Amino acid sequence: MRIPRSVRDADVAGKVVLVRADLNVPLKDGEVADDTRIRASLPTLQLLLERDARGVRVCSHLGRPKTSEDRDKYSMAPVQKRLGEFLSDDRVVVLENTRFDPGETKNDEAYARELADGCAVYVNDAFGSAHRAHASTEAVAHLLPAYAGLLLEQELQNLGRLLGDVARPFVLVSGGAKVEDKLGVLQHLGGRADTVLIGGKMAEEVRDENPLDFPVVLPTDVVAGAAFEENAEARVTPYDDLPGGWLGLDIGPATRESFATELARAKTIFWNGPMGVFEWPQFAEGTRAVAEAVAANESAYTVVGGADSIRALTEMGLVDRVDWASTGGGAALELLEGKELPGVAAIPST
Repeated sequence: MRIPRSVRDADVAGKVVLVRADLNVPLKDGEVADDTRIRASLPTLQLLLERDARGVRVCSHLGRPKTSEDRDKYSMAPVQKRLGEFLSDDRVVVLENTRFDPGETKNDEAYARELADGCAVYVNDAFGSAHRAHASTEAVAHLLPAYAGLLLEQELQNLGRLLGDVARPFVLVSGGAKVEDKLGVLQHLGGRADTVLIGGKMAEEVRDENPLDFPVVLPTDVVAGAAFEENAEARVTPYDDLPGGWLGLDIGPATRESFATELARAKTIFWNGPMGVFEWPQFAEGTRAVAEAVAANESAYTVVGGADSIRALTEMGLVDRVDWASTGGGAALELLEGKELPGVAAIPST
């Protein structure tokens, strides 16, 4: 895998540095509701300050603004406020939401020049957006000396380990709603894995019309709901014997046990996607069982990706018990499909 040059090797003393970070955080009542991504950006920003950068301009997208009224809704002011609680240094300034400019997603050179104006160095630390060829992730890297931030480096290193020689058994766990969203990863990694466990809604698609050319392990039982509702009547049924009109909303106890057994013997694990509608307590036990099994295997190299899986781990207090919790959703999947990420390709190699 191609390794871009590191911010550690950049000469930033006395210079203004443009940093593309992933600060697309959830907001609630005008405040940051979850600062995980802000905290993930801190090591790179701290390094630049310690190396006497004259200024650090941080740019990021936030949400999907479409109207002029969205300027207040998706203002970066709450992000600047929360970042300032960690880094009380007036050299660090968060620019306005890059999505306010249509040139961002069009990868417009004029907008890239606007971002680059007055800066001497560019650092991409937004792994979660590195799969997008946008002005702030790709075009600007051709206008300034470009380097990879510390988070981007770590993502490439940790996810990249799954693409090389891995300790075996290698167990891949995949869940979520649609198999087509993860088909590329399943095809690229699944053929290399010793065991592929599939849960969630996508298990139905694989069972009905398997697009994969290798064996997979599907649920044998499910927690079924009489309707797609949080408090619907629920019962455990065999996977292939759902009552008419009922929905499989979680993997059942027998499947949880068999999945946990496979995960306990693994030496390498990659998990992406919940086992059911984990946001609803009575359909969360399958996702909890997988999370606990992954976290409990201290002898394995464990990587978890996907917003829902990371959210589940975090809510269960287990995120610190895996080797790597990826901040990138689509970017992680594309990297593990074997694709080159535009935001990475634009940075010169070491």
